[in-house]
Amino acid sequence: MSVKKILAQVRKADRMFSLIEDKDRIAIGLSGGKDSSLLLYIMYLYRFLYENTYHKTFDIVGIHVDLNFGQGDMEPMLKWFEQYGIEIHCEESKIADILKLNLHKDRIDCSLCSTLKKGAVINFAKQYGCNKVAFAHHADDAIETLLMNMIYGGRIATFDPKMYLDHSDTTFIRPFCMSFESDIAKTCRQLEIPIVSSGCPNDGYTKRQDIKELLHSIYHEYPQAKENFLLSLYNKEKVNLYYKNLNDEI
Repeated sequence: MSVKKILAQVRKADRMFSLIEDKDRIAIGLSGGKDSSLLLYIMYLYRFLYENTYHKTFDIVGIHVDLNFGQGDMEPMLKWFEQYGIEIHCEESKIADILKLNLHKDRIDCSLCSTLKKGAVINFAKQYGCNKVAFAHHADDAIETLLMNMIYGGRIATFDPKMYLDHSDTTFIRPFCMSFESDIAKTCRQLEIPIVSSGCPNDGYTKRQDIKELLHSIYHEYPQAKENFLLSLYNKEKVNLYYKNLNDEI
């Protein structure tokens, strides 16, 4: 049932934001964690649903970029995907070395890491003939990003489900933008996909983790808030902010 639920959410995201088009070749960023691992498998399944529904096709390829943080063994995961004949490429990088030379307050800079990792996946995606790149950022990530931007940046913003990057002529998509982490984790456990630790020294010690824990406390007290936070990200008819009455001369 969990797989069907995630597939339905990906289909909903695709229909809402036109994530996938006929003849796309999509690179799936595969970190080794539960989110990206499930995304690769779900996109493999969604290919068949997409073809049966729209009579159109797209291809996928998994791309794993080793950041060199001392990640766990990828072999069990790769063998799990082998049974489905899914194309996966594992590539080396020196991202960890670059990050260690650019520490922020004696810690790895998460923002820089994200930028370098995304850039590396896009570069390899181009090498393998892909016109789109998909990352496994989910609904919880979007809500956390919204709160972080409000708290630390004074702006109401989160990431886009789909965006075109003109410098690389690549479209970046997030098929899990309507899926919650709890459903993703449950589905991974049911499928018994081997998960690999990232080795990142910042795991569990980030501002995002603080926001995640804050949200968990809110959800415990107000269970309806989770779905409503997600709804607020695309409920365009119910936006009412000061800017509507702001004097343009200010």
